[in-house]
Amino acid sequence: STGAVKMQPKAEELKFVTKNDGCVHIHPSSVNYQTRHFESPYLVYHEKIKTSRVFIRDCSMVSVYPLVLLGGGQFHMQLQKGEFVISLDDGWIRFVAASHQVAELVKELRCELDQLLQDKIKNPSMDLCMCPRGSRIIGMIVKLVTTQ
Repeated sequence: STGAVKMQPKAEELKFVTKNDGCVHIHPSSVNYQTRHFESPYLVYHEKIKTSRVFIRDCSMVSVYPLVLLGGGQFHMQLQKGEFVISLDDGWIRFVAASHQVAELVKELRCELDQLLQDKIKNPSMDLCMCPRGSRIIGMIVKLVTTQ
């Protein structure tokens, strides 16, 4: 048989998009520079620099649930064309939930986590793993993230 085989992009061809800069590339000094495929289309990064073009360094792939639970910005959920859409950062980051129930559960888990972190800030000596509420919330997040 004959036909074309889809090839992975070269490292210098791989690009990502940021809200403020548009297209960015992984810096050649980054450990992820030679990575040609990421399971998730989302990366978090520590440093962004501009030389011949805009580069990111110290980057890691992040999957959907950690991004939804720990990502900045306000969490919004709405029904669009029969699908429940979760959005962060004024709609810049958007996900389609499997069902309304899943969207509500994720929203509630994020609210609980936000409140737990606020409690920890107010009381730094609080042991989150020893208090029943904190232990349940953290356990649920670990289970969600490791089984997705």
